[in-house]
Amino acid sequence: MSEVQTQSAGADGTYGQFKLEVLEDWLRTQGIVERGALSCQPLTGGQSNPTFLLTSGAQQLVLRKKPPGVLMASAHAVDREYRVMNALQNSDVPVPKLFAFSDDIEVVGTPFYIMEFLKGRVIVDQSLPGMSQAERGAVYDEMNRVIAALHQVDPNAVGLETFGKPGNYFQRQIARWSRQYLEANTENIESLHALIEWLPQNIPEGDQTSIVHGDYRLDNLVLHPTEPHAIGLLDWELATLGHPMADFAYHCMSWHIPATLWRGIAGLNLAALGIPSESDYVKRYTAATGFKGEEHWDFYIAYNLFRMAAILQGIAKRAEDGTSSAPDAKETGSKARPLADIGWKYAQRYASARR
Repeated sequence: MSEVQTQSAGADGTYGQFKLEVLEDWLRTQGIVERGALSCQPLTGGQSNPTFLLTSGAQQLVLRKKPPGVLMASAHAVDREYRVMNALQNSDVPVPKLFAFSDDIEVVGTPFYIMEFLKGRVIVDQSLPGMSQAERGAVYDEMNRVIAALHQVDPNAVGLETFGKPGNYFQRQIARWSRQYLEANTENIESLHALIEWLPQNIPEGDQTSIVHGDYRLDNLVLHPTEPHAIGLLDWELATLGHPMADFAYHCMSWHIPATLWRGIAGLNLAALGIPSESDYVKRYTAATGFKGEEHWDFYIAYNLFRMAAILQGIAKRAEDGTSSAPDAKETGSKARPLADIGWKYAQRYASARR
């Protein structure tokens, strides 16, 4: 009986193995595949939930599963990913077609779901190399359109009224990610400690609630093979009900992270590339949604850099423990300190402007 191994192995050379024949029998029982031997290969991308391409004859599907082992509370929530994508099937937010969710650990060892494989482009470099100015501008317009569309979906209308707690989003999230950093601490990051103390005391007044993706960025979008429109938004593990400006500002961190550091466009000649300035990008979003928040923008950026640094510390911890599903987890985790340092800079700027 053949076995499939998840994307990275532990010290003993194994990590979360499952038997392909058991999965194949389950898929046939569910009516998802009909004929043709099933093959399976790991898909790259993502730092949390192991993901696989399944092929059966002409069919191509994606298996996404929770990793094995002891996990942090609320982490790797594949059931929540499935729920939110299912709720958005008929919305203006592009999501893949879903086939099934199962919490039967006898199939692949942990809860999992099956969705369609999207044949398109996944681009990591946000400078969009090889594209014309017009093509880059169109891709950025599409990214803006998709997140604006998501934030305008009424959670009650799609059955997501219980998907998260409305209100006090920043307070709850700051507490959550502060806890994660302290539990997964692999190094003492002074700027992250400073943000943990400063952020709860400086949350802007007022509140809004929408469906938030939690990890909205270019490489979580699948673009059409040749056209500048999205055919799918992936990696919904951090989705919940939350503040739309927090979600949008997370997406806009790119304008503040140097291209030489990690997934950023700061320091590039954006006009020459055809990429909008952050100011123009924000104006387009607020015009589409009616949401306002420019006066607190530095707080939103500081908060998101803190949150990202805490997430990266979790990745660093999994790399240290040998439980990460990504081969570059150690390198990714090392970005926590410089991102926290940038976040603290924006926190200080926000505080200075309000004196």
